[in-house]
Amino acid sequence: MAKITLKKIAETLGISVATVSKALKDYDDVSPETKAKVKSLAESLNYKPNFLAQSLRNQESKTIGLIIPEIVHHFFASIIAGVINAAKKKGYLVITLQSGESYDFEKKQIELLLDKNVDGILLSLADNTVDYMHLSNLIESGFPIVLYDKITKSIHCSKVVINDQKAAFNATQYLIDTGCKKIAHVRGPLKPQTTIDRFIGYKNALKENDIEFDTSIVFEAPHLSLEDGQKIAKEIYKNHKDVDAVFAFTDLTATGVMVGLKELNVKIPEEVSIMGFSNWLLTRITSPKLSTVNQPGFKMGKQAFKVLYKEIKDRKAKTKVEFKTVELPTKLVIRDSTR
Repeated sequence: MAKITLKKIAETLGISVATVSKALKDYDDVSPETKAKVKSLAESLNYKPNFLAQSLRNQESKTIGLIIPEIVHHFFASIIAGVINAAKKKGYLVITLQSGESYDFEKKQIELLLDKNVDGILLSLADNTVDYMHLSNLIESGFPIVLYDKITKSIHCSKVVINDQKAAFNATQYLIDTGCKKIAHVRGPLKPQTTIDRFIGYKNALKENDIEFDTSIVFEAPHLSLEDGQKIAKEIYKNHKDVDAVFAFTDLTATGVMVGLKELNVKIPEEVSIMGFSNWLLTRITSPKLSTVNQPGFKMGKQAFKVLYKEIKDRKAKTKVEFKTVELPTKLVIRDSTR
């Protein structure tokens, strides 16, 4: 079956190709009657626009790249959903790739997206990324890049984030307000800005309440996994029985701590309160249900696309691009794992 074209529709209706194109795009200078005829015929003939040809004419691919560190996380699944939701409304396709928390793979994924002629890239930095030259060069060349969630302050570009310091401060403050005096912190390696900021927020809350900061109860979870949390729980039980609360970098690690302590017959929250971070789905099905900080992944994804879309359009229109940082609010979600 021959491919249906604008020319075929135009010949059938006895009008110009330009009029058919305008009718399908709802131009005001085409009458409602003509629009109705064109759209009706196009639908009956199962006409499909040639998006590739349109993108070449417009010098845009109507495609963006989205790079996430790990696809297994509920938070990043929410990011993907938010980006796709917003992109679909503007007629954009989203190519989603993951870096696996690897600096080298992050660079390769960016190169792959550039080979696909994407109009812009949304990126959450890999934990192992400490050199940003591959990003700086692109941004300086005028290519649209927006960082979200895991960012660096070393690069001048638009970013969509939460206030990790404030969120961590509020989480720790809640534990203090409920009577906890010896609060352990479980964090990841101090490379991403998010890890650093949440650690600072935790320490600031202790300082604000005249609680001495104790390095011996700050634990590093190399993989931020459930297993990491379980191992740390055993160490807390063995060497730090005076710990009465744990604030963890992620919900998964917090759940590991909870599971580990329960296996040792520690009562949650009567003996130890546990606070996570992100508000993953699992927080509602743990026993007890996990208190946490709500991190708005879906909203972050939508907002990140909106910021990127505006930059793409501004650059195409040769309008001055104003980089900005959008900060989304967080809130505590208090459940049964805290007093």
